[in-house]
Amino acid sequence: MRDSFLDRVRVVKEAEVAARKRETPPADMRARVRDAPAPRAFAGALALPGISVIAEVKRSSPSSGKIAPGVGAVSQARAYAAGGAAAVSVLTDGDFFGGSIEDLVRIRESVNLPLLRKDFVFDPYQVQEARAAGADAVLLIAEFLSPEDLRRLRETAEELGMGALVEVHGERELGEALRAGANILGINNRDLRSLEVDISRSLELLPLVPGSCLKVAESGVSSREQVELMERAGADAILVGEALMRSPDPAGTIRRLRGEIG
Repeated sequence: MRDSFLDRVRVVKEAEVAARKRETPPADMRARVRDAPAPRAFAGALALPGISVIAEVKRSSPSSGKIAPGVGAVSQARAYAAGGAAAVSVLTDGDFFGGSIEDLVRIRESVNLPLLRKDFVFDPYQVQEARAAGADAVLLIAEFLSPEDLRRLRETAEELGMGALVEVHGERELGEALRAGANILGINNRDLRSLEVDISRSLELLPLVPGSCLKVAESGVSSREQVELMERAGADAILVGEALMRSPDPAGTIRRLRGEIG
């Protein structure tokens, strides 16, 4: 059977993390964490009144190819802040999304918003690396992790004062995430094996998430009408990447998604 996208990712990321550990040994990374600025409140930003927008810096993707390959990460993040984004998601994967950990460092120095490191995280070293670079939260993909690793990584993030956005795509993963203690749940409308998007995924799963959790609808949301559907289903926030990266006015697009302008 042909390997899935996630199978290919696992091979690449294991090699990448091994190389990073050789370049910066774990003990040195832990020292960098101790010197990092205090984390900002990622969960608090999502819990503010109204729908919160996590605006994503994403130059390319496996499903869409090149989206905005030459965009400056800092200028894009500043536009997001000007538009009222609650947080910024930064793709730090280079092979599949054209990002880097350096993007995260530069944005942290320039934008006063909580930052989410979005990558294929499977090792506590990556969580520490995120905190050392200035991230305030990390993405944990339930489909990419065993239940034991999901819990361990969530606990690692929280021990460092970070949030953990746990991403699920179906009821089984939702159950695993809740048993792992997740309190920020992301429903990804994109199937990470086929890469197809169906926003009905969020509409089906959001009502199943306990009210004690913050709920994020991810992928495929590009209109105010879709945002209103997500709000009615119980979403506290939406994560938007491609629609903002393709927009000539990302700040205005955020305001339109939030219903602040027509």
